[in-house]
Amino acid sequence: MVVPRVVVGSVFAAVVVITAAVAAWPIYRSWAFVLLVIVGTVAAAAIATAAWRRRWGGWRIAAALAGAFLVLGVPLAVPSRLGAPTDVVRGLGELAMGTVLAWKDLVTVDLPIGSYRNLLVPALVVFLVGTCVLLLLSWREDGIAYAAAPVAIGMVSFGLFFGRTTVSSSWGIGPLALYAPVETLLGLAALLASLVWLAWRSHDERFRALRRAAASSGVRVSRRRSAADRRRAALGAGMVAVALVVVVAVVPAAARGAQRDVLRSAIGPEIELAAAVSPLAEYRALFANARADQTLFTVTSDGVLPERVRLATLDSYDGEVYRSGGSGAVDAGRFVRVPSVLDTGTGTQIEADVTVQELDDIWMPTAGQLASIDFAGPRAASLADRFYYSTAAAAGVQTAGGGLEPGDSYVVRGVERPALDLSTLEAPGGVSEGVAAPDSLRAWVDKHVSGSGGAALAGLVSLLRERGYLSHGLSDDSSPEWMKSLPDYRFQPSASGHSLARIDSLFSRLLKRESDPRAAASGNYVAAIGDDEQFAVAVALIARELGFPSRVVMGARLASTEPDLPTCDGGVCRAQDLAVWTEVQSSDGEWVAVDVTPQYEQSPSLQVTEQRDPENVTEVRPDPVEEVVPPDPVQEDTAADDTPRQTSGLDLAWLWPVLRISAAALLVALLVCGPFLIVIGAKAARRRARRQEGTPAAQIAGGWDEYVDAAADAGLDAPRAYTRGELAQAFATPSGPELAVTADRAVFSGAAPAADEADAYWSLVDAERRRFARASGGWHRFAATVSLRSFIRHLAPAAGARKRIAERGKRQAAEPVRLTP
Repeated sequence: MVVPRVVVGSVFAAVVVITAAVAAWPIYRSWAFVLLVIVGTVAAAAIATAAWRRRWGGWRIAAALAGAFLVLGVPLAVPSRLGAPTDVVRGLGELAMGTVLAWKDLVTVDLPIGSYRNLLVPALVVFLVGTCVLLLLSWREDGIAYAAAPVAIGMVSFGLFFGRTTVSSSWGIGPLALYAPVETLLGLAALLASLVWLAWRSHDERFRALRRAAASSGVRVSRRRSAADRRRAALGAGMVAVALVVVVAVVPAAARGAQRDVLRSAIGPEIELAAAVSPLAEYRALFANARADQTLFTVTSDGVLPERVRLATLDSYDGEVYRSGGSGAVDAGRFVRVPSVLDTGTGTQIEADVTVQELDDIWMPTAGQLASIDFAGPRAASLADRFYYSTAAAAGVQTAGGGLEPGDSYVVRGVERPALDLSTLEAPGGVSEGVAAPDSLRAWVDKHVSGSGGAALAGLVSLLRERGYLSHGLSDDSSPEWMKSLPDYRFQPSASGHSLARIDSLFSRLLKRESDPRAAASGNYVAAIGDDEQFAVAVALIARELGFPSRVVMGARLASTEPDLPTCDGGVCRAQDLAVWTEVQSSDGEWVAVDVTPQYEQSPSLQVTEQRDPENVTEVRPDPVEEVVPPDPVQEDTAADDTPRQTSGLDLAWLWPVLRISAAALLVALLVCGPFLIVIGAKAARRRARRQEGTPAAQIAGGWDEYVDAAADAGLDAPRAYTRGELAQAFATPSGPELAVTADRAVFSGAAPAADEADAYWSLVDAERRRFARASGGWHRFAATVSLRSFIRHLAPAAGARKRIAERGKRQAAEPVRLTP
């Protein structure tokens, strides 16, 4: 019955290919991927057909697949190299490298990928090689054919494992909600296709075995379904139904809210970002005399220069240091590699040439919302390969060789959206994550806030900048370079760092100054001394108090409507030209830049009016006090000391997500391995019952049954019409004849065997079971361990319960057939 096996195997492969293509579609979303699937599948089917008809060996099949891969690789997997012969040769090189490296590159590029570089190579391997192997396995007659099921699951898993980090939106069906419906349906389609094909293969093998037995014995095989057949079908259908219900209802609900971990979840520059010092902690060092006049990078353009150049977006604040990519209140998104062109939306098109001079950091200057980037210079290929970008943060990092180097250059193309008026924004609200602001900051906000939303925030920011004073250092002994660009500047010392203690000190001095009568008399409320490092963090905390998500950005201004703000003259950005500002998010999701640099025209007056203590007539006796050792001062943040604070107590917040994910994984493992474990446990329980059965004679009889069942599970035929001697001769094992004779003597002899004879008999049975296992390979050994043939063999009706029709020539006579005793 070759034709049904080939047809059913081909249908099974077609269903798997379609399911795998749908699963992988979110990765590419390109017509080039559709063409690759169609052409690759057709080529795989042609190779499989030729190999099956001509009975090719493994080496010929591998050679044919390699030839098809080389011929189809460039047009399908590297279409950008189609053209001149030199481009085709380069395409062949990229095709060869993509076979090994594109799998890693695939999980480091933002989705969708399209036909970017050579990242279609993994898809060509899956749909060319995978389809050919699947067809050849499903057409086989022997037990190796069952390996087609894992191949099918692997093809579908390609799209799921290399795909998105988020699942599809839930579907509502009346009062019920189906979570992750697309992923669930894809998994169910692959599972059902494999189960149906496996069930058909088992049925086909049994039917062919019965036909061979009928042809050799002359006994007609009845086509009527017996009660045992119906019970098996009902049991199998019930198990599949229960498994589907559990998969659809329980697993998505258990995994609801949990982060989806796929291969791309663990790939990226997170290690470099975590090890790097926060750029904000190094901000004060940029104004040292040794660096202030250094040109870090230049930005030029044939058109209009962008207003701002962004270096780093910092979204996570732990009370000590502002970092990027942490668990702060704002999710800046993951840094991934950039495919061909990113979707930027509407805005003013910008194109700028950036040349690096003295900037040696992983953070890259970018402008606007990035659409594409082209690197130049001797390190162009390495820079393109190790460039990562976060669309949500609008920031990029470069990890090639530890970061940027003098001489690196690139062209940035993107979109710059028009600046929004801060006073017109509405607060999204719901900002509850992150550290709590100092009490002094809250008191100052409550004292001066007026209105709500963006208007209130704009008023507080303007007041804070008016009552602040710009200072980049603790001492002016070395005549700092940054002071030379500030006319009529009067130096005031300020400490570095942006911890909560530093911000609390800033607002405590403000509150103290505002409560001084001399401040009201002179109109000078300036008391907060610092620079962008402290004021950007202060504004970010104020914005969160008013319900605005916020983050801190470090970069440079190329132009500004405020003349007192530092800008890069002619696109030449020096170290002292770098600035820090705050960005707040409006209710419609747009990020708005807020300048925070304090003024330097009015110097602070730090004198406070001294007030006399009140005179009391009665004697006041002070309460006795005990000396208390003050706590260690909070270490300010610097580039050299960036040690996180030690938290007290045991944090068990991670425990529930770990338990939930572990439970879901355990449930999936039980669903996959449960049927096999049940079969293994049932065989162990049956073997124990036979070994411990009442009398030694019964134990010996049970040992013979165990011997026959082991042979049946190993794939040997055990006809029930054979006697024990005939079965032992058919199995052809060394101890088989002895086992048959001993079992006959124990069953039919009047003398009762001793207990030690039963133990010795079972020792021979165990040796024969191990010999059956060693006679086959690992896969066949596993198949024999979980085989149900020994159970099905005992489900047949007892002797005399059914009749078989013997056919001799043209006569048909119904007569009982003696079954195996």
